[in-house]
Amino acid sequence: MTDFRKSCRRLNEPGHAHALTFSCFQRRPFLSRDRSCQWMLDAIDRSRDAHHFDLWAYVVMPEHVHILLCPREREYSISSILNSIKKSVTNRAIRFVSQHAPGFLAQMEDRRHDGSISHRFWQRGGGYDRNLFEPRYIWQMIEYIHANPCRRGLCIRSIDWRWSSALEWECPGRGLMRVDRESVPRTMQG
Repeated sequence: MTDFRKSCRRLNEPGHAHALTFSCFQRRPFLSRDRSCQWMLDAIDRSRDAHHFDLWAYVVMPEHVHILLCPREREYSISSILNSIKKSVTNRAIRFVSQHAPGFLAQMEDRRHDGSISHRFWQRGGGYDRNLFEPRYIWQMIEYIHANPCRRGLCIRSIDWRWSSALEWECPGRGLMRVDRESVPRTMQG
């Protein structure tokens, strides 16, 4: 049987922002606990320091994540950035589950055709990556990311979703993680 998977082509273009979306294994709500959401924010923040990117927006949903970032270096690898974020969360999750809830490991079990078994936090594949360079599309993406919990009925106002950069945009310093708002390109009106 042939394994058909969608491939994600990554374009590492200087000056481009990247709208990244990636999902939990089998779209399971592994990010429904504060603990795993905090692991996600910790991983993004560490990756921001290690890979030199500006973070413009994020939202952690129960079964997927949206991040809008812009690398500061001319030479970068969006795949390396994603790998550092996802691997950190996976390692923490598997370590925690192994120690505190070993029965849950079955939810993370990935059985391959060859019979091998591994434990996964994230869906296989690279997720979704869209390059953005025009200010109006960047601002539309920020709004889209922040509105995600409202569209799902998880909150009424985007600033009420704790695991999002919406509050940080609205009231700098009150969100859970700093955004690099000074580097976001301004629109013609703003």
